[in-house]
Amino acid sequence: MNTLLLRTEYKLLFSDKVYKNKKKMESHFSSYLLEDAVNELSKLPGIGKRSAMRLALHLLKQDKNHVTRLGESLIKMRQEMQFCKKCHNISEKEICNICQNPKREQKIICVVEDIRDVLAIENTNQFQGLYHVLGGLISPMDGISPSDLHITSLIERIQAGTIQEIIFALAATVEGDTTNFYIYKQIKAHHIKTSTLARGVAIGDEIEYADEVTLGRSILQRQAYTGA
Repeated sequence: MNTLLLRTEYKLLFSDKVYKNKKKMESHFSSYLLEDAVNELSKLPGIGKRSAMRLALHLLKQDKNHVTRLGESLIKMRQEMQFCKKCHNISEKEICNICQNPKREQKIICVVEDIRDVLAIENTNQFQGLYHVLGGLISPMDGISPSDLHITSLIERIQAGTIQEIIFALAATVEGDTTNFYIYKQIKAHHIKTSTLARGVAIGDEIEYADEVTLGRSILQRQAYTGA
């Protein structure tokens, strides 16, 4: 009886394994090349399998030279793009064009969370100073501490003695305020002017999503930051 039971269980397990392997081998794609492309595209943020499929099929309809240029530009960007050693913005050289530009106001630094915020502020055409990209915000809940951000290099720039004002252009969130306060405490002894964006940028909003008029007005109407 036990032997019969074991055989029955073995057959069920074997059949189930074969079924799963068969389903695994089955593909909804007529080409493994298409499947591979869709799988890679779906790894992009905000791109699901269906969107990836539409993109892949769109590329198939395009001229081969166009697709080749697209692929080559992505590869070149990834291989040659680097980060500015001074402000941590993206750059094609060791020092980015903004930091090298003699027409920029060299005594003012706008502190931002990431590169997208630099692009957003630059689009306003209202700020002519320099930037410092932190690479994130202090968030103990997410395991992000001050040592994980580019705060030390910011302090070093201030210690050089040429900076007169720091603008905190961080998101109006708990993490943004925590980061503002931490940096403020670190640089308070240097007695330089600190300011934050005017609250034209709504509480809880990300800088990159603010419209250009609101963001530009916030830059122009920035307020003194006192750590409160």
